[in-house]
Amino acid sequence: MKSKWSRVLVIVLFVAAVLLIIWGRLDKSLTALNDMPIQQIDLVSVENGVYAGSFSVFPVSVEVSVTVEDHMITDIDLVKHSNGQGKAAEVIPAKVVQAQSLAVDAVSGATYSSRVILKAIENALLSAAK
Repeated sequence: MKSKWSRVLVIVLFVAAVLLIIWGRLDKSLTALNDMPIQQIDLVSVENGVYAGSFSVFPVSVEVSVTVEDHMITDIDLVKHSNGQGKAAEVIPAKVVQAQSLAVDAVSGATYSSRVILKAIENALLSAAK
């Protein structure tokens, strides 16, 4: 009987340790994301075209396609958005098109997804500005 409880205790401790490691990694990733600046891109340096960008920070992953015409962002297609509860952030591309800027407010309750989407758009525009 004692052996059975010992095995149960070892399993419970192992699961607890794994959960703490996962939680620590998630917390570290999300803290780094909050501290990461989002660069403003001068659209004058961006030629007409469609540019792909992506960005991932555990547990959010985003791929976008950004269309630029006459130095204006005319469309942003959210190609992929893997998220936990950040679906509400999918309005960010429309906000960026309307503002013609990456300086838009994150969606409350979907801050991390909002920032990952902005970083993906930033990466697309940076690839265009080269």
